[in-house]
Order: sequence, then C-alpha cells, then structure tokens
Amino acid sequence: MADVLAKLKDCISISDGKVQVKDADSVRGLMDALIYEAVFNPDEEKRKGLQRLVIAIAKQMGAVPASIQSLYEEMGRNYPGFTVPAINIRGLTYDTAKTIFRKAIEKNAGALIFEIARSEIGYTKQRPLEYSAAVLAAAVKEGFTGPVFIQGDHFQLVRRYYLEDPKPETDYVKGLIKEAIDAEFYNIDLDTSTLVDLDKKDLKEEQRPNFEAAAELAAYIREIEPAGITVSIGGEIGEIGGKNSTPEELRAYLDGFNE
Repeated sequence: MADVLAKLKDCISISDGKVQVKDADSVRGLMDALIYEAVFNPDEEKRKGLQRLVIAIAKQMGAVPASIQSLYEEMGRNYPGFTVPAINIRGLTYDTAKTIFRKAIEKNAGALIFEIARSEIGYTKQRPLEYSAAVLAAAVKEGFTGPVFIQGDHFQLVRRYYLEDPKPETDYVKGLIKEAIDAEFYNIDLDTSTLVDLDKKDLKEEQRPNFEAAAELAAYIREIEPAGITVSIGGEIGEIGGKNSTPEELRAYLDGFNE
C-alpha cells in the first residue's frame, strides 16, 4: 500500500480534507492498485479511508454519485421515456463496472443504475461504501464523466422478523439506509411488499401494512438525505412470482402511501 500512496501523492493534493487531482492520467494508471487496497487491505479502517479517498477522487474527476429523481420527473413530464438498465453486480464489481462504463461510453449511454440488494450486501460481503468505491473507481479508470446512479435495491423488511417484532427489523433497515446514503447511494428501493396481507378482502387493507411501513422508511430517508439532494425512492406492491401486479393494487398502495 505504501508504494501506491507514495505514487498517488504526486498526482493529488489534500487540503482541509478536500482532494484536488493534479494529474488525471496518472491517477487512472494507479486506480487498479488503489481499489485493490481499498477492498483487500486487512485493516478495516484503512480500507474505509481508501474507499472514501477513491470516491473523493472520482467526484473531482467528474464521476459524481447522483439521484435519478430529476431525470424520472422530466421523463414523466415531457418525454415518452427510455429504458434505464439497473444492474446488480454481485462479484468482481470493479472489473464488471469497468466493462459497463466502457460500453456506456461507446454507446453514448449515460443513464444506468448500479445497484445491490440487502440480501446481496449480506452474502457477497460488499458493504455500501465498498460498492460505491468500486463502481466509482471503475468510472475513473474508464474515463466516464457525469452522474453515476448507485442504488440500494430491495431494502427489504423480512416478514418473519417483522411479525415477531416490527421495531428491530425496521431499525435494521433504517440503519442500512443510513449506511447507504452515507456511502452516496442516492437511490433507494424500499421493499415492504413482504408485509402485504393477502387474507384481507379489500385491496387497501391488503396493502396497508406495505404502504404504512414504506411511508415510515421514506420519511426517514427525507430526514437524513443531504441538503440539495432528493433521494429517488422506489416501492414494491407485490413479491416476485405467483401473479402479475394490477393497476388496482398500485392505486391502493399509492393512495395509502400518500395519505
């Protein structure tokens, strides 16, 4: 690590906690080694420090973590829309993201989402800060500039835990949301659809546990989101599999959420 940092000192300067890039080409040349240390250094605090450094460098070089909210709003008002791919990278994140950015530059495609689900964070051992650093390091390496949309996918309340005791399960997901936003995930998909009560005969009552839990988590996001950033929030009205969701279920969810 000492060798990488020694070389990096010739390429960047840090003053009052702010990074300035002096030699962008040299930084790109060092990024493979830097992100390796940021992911695999045995010292956890050093890893976190390097991950934050990578993110700061990326922002200075024009790869900026962003919310996709304003793009979606504009598409809803004035544009028929286009596909925004959302890509879950479960392993080899840096290498996979490099390939994605390379093709995005080739195709002149700027709107794409890098995401990781609660379950994937667990079984791949990729915490949000590491994931952000790996994605943004890839952007630097490939010369991608512009907004980089990083998303917490299916930040889900596990039904059996929630039914045992709602508070610790809700608090766990709130903690994950905070960790993700601190790592500059400015897009969060809330999945409280696990709580839908199919024993109810009325659609609104069926969706009530879902939209009430989603509204609580969404309010928490609004409380902690950084000034000047509107985190894009997604919701779920039904679990994958079984049957297609209906417009009536969506309306029941949205009406309840907005109450």
